[in-house]
Amino acid sequence: MSSQSSDPPAPEAPGVPTQTSSSSPSPSADSSSPSTSAPPSSSTQFPRIIENDPARTGFDPKTAWWINYFKILTGNINKEGVFHYREWRYREHEAKDCTRCEQYRDWAFAHSPTVRFMREKVEALNGTLDKDNVVCRRCPARLTDDGQVHRSSGGFSPGHGILICANEIRDRNHLEDTLAHEMVHAWDHLRWKVDWVGDKDLKHAACTEIRAAMLSGECRWTREAWTRGNWTLTQQFQDCVRKRAVQSVLARPRCKDDVQAVKVVNQVWDSCFSDTRPFDEVYR
Repeated sequence: MSSQSSDPPAPEAPGVPTQTSSSSPSPSADSSSPSTSAPPSSSTQFPRIIENDPARTGFDPKTAWWINYFKILTGNINKEGVFHYREWRYREHEAKDCTRCEQYRDWAFAHSPTVRFMREKVEALNGTLDKDNVVCRRCPARLTDDGQVHRSSGGFSPGHGILICANEIRDRNHLEDTLAHEMVHAWDHLRWKVDWVGDKDLKHAACTEIRAAMLSGECRWTREAWTRGNWTLTQQFQDCVRKRAVQSVLARPRCKDDVQAVKVVNQVWDSCFSDTRPFDEVYR
């Protein structure tokens, strides 16, 4: 993927489901980027997922929620227990969260200028994105033995469509940013047949992550300042795009470590950060 001025012919679009497709992401599917659901190489070692132990964490799912909440307030549940409490409450509220997410999705399809524009551009490449293949599901987070919490707001799969993680969506604007991000991935896939897994190299993945973070609006100054507490005025936008692209590449099974993730993002940065297609410029 590059920012060359001459566009190659638009390819066929079998990868993104059309209205006649009945496939959709599984409710239990991982909500991270498409490559994370691909089979990892035999040499890849992933951190162990930590399960809840009430004796260790202080959180007992058999106890009423308000008792557990009171124990959190009084410091009788540790940070690991707070993580498991949060996931437990997400499971309890799954139906309500999905209904709210679908309402936000329908609003974005009808009223968001960015989402409507990207939908038209996807359709121009013979693809279709609608409520049948843009689905809201609960996405379980993972706590691993290295102390990291792995969660995501959504994901794109060429064979299924777009998954929005209903339990992670804070409000309508957050869903709009998340949906726009994944729609950029869909457009890139139809336009260039992206190597999501990185079997050849990770440059495709790095480029589409740079473009999605840049064009979706998730790195605009107000989002960084009010949501993430980043009040930096100089190079804030570039730093946000680079950081989020590195994090997404690092989640790929073919990525060895953060050094490789940073290296591959740097290799494609100049061409991909300047490539705003299908927009004329960074809109949000």
